[in-house]
Amino acid sequence: MSKILVGLKRVVDYNVRVRVKPDGTGVVTDGVKMSINPFDEIALEEALRIKEKGGASEVIVVSIGPADTQQQLRTGLAMGADRAILVQTDTQVEPLAAARVFLKLVEKESPQLVILGKQGIDDDNNQTGQMLAALWNRPQATFASKVELDGQKAKVTREVDAGLETIEVDLPAVITSDLRLNEPRYVKLPDIMKAKKKQLDTIAIGDLGVDAAAQFKTAKYEPPATRQKGVMVKDVAGLVEALKQKGLI
Repeated sequence: MSKILVGLKRVVDYNVRVRVKPDGTGVVTDGVKMSINPFDEIALEEALRIKEKGGASEVIVVSIGPADTQQQLRTGLAMGADRAILVQTDTQVEPLAAARVFLKLVEKESPQLVILGKQGIDDDNNQTGQMLAALWNRPQATFASKVELDGQKAKVTREVDAGLETIEVDLPAVITSDLRLNEPRYVKLPDIMKAKKKQLDTIAIGDLGVDAAAQFKTAKYEPPATRQKGVMVKDVAGLVEALKQKGLI
């Protein structure tokens, strides 16, 4: 296998409490720690493990976003990726537009495997991987918890509602990573220093010929309702009565 393409999305760090702007127009990001989407970090770890086993010659990380997204790409390079591509845009990109961007890069780089996180923790759309596979007209294996490569085929164990499902797909293909696929490695200081010298190319989204105009309009953002205070009951009869009062039984 020659290349593996991995998508990295810049999101609010999962340890940060997300706050909605007072005017309801979005989420507060000023001064907030941003990180690689956790599922994408798992996708990169899997690509690096495949390369370390001799299954690939190059791992390329790709991100779509503003100039500040270089920080997350540098982290990906520090983890072990060979080079990075930033498709720069200051507007929010919807899944279909993101899939079209990845398709353009696939046509340029000709990877044998594209690995993406199954979803972003910000919008939870879970669509980009599937849309890319459809546009590329190649097989897909989503929600992967185990990946085994054998020549021009990939055996993927998927996490589904009923448990686990194992499928085999021909390469090139799109795989999306689930939480239990692996545990990403820690980035060490020497690797961070080395990453500064690795290649990071920036391409304007317009130069790819992709229309990134929004197809949907978000009317308003609202925080979740405040959790109600718990009710203490003395016994089962009291629990049943409390549930009746709430109309739950």
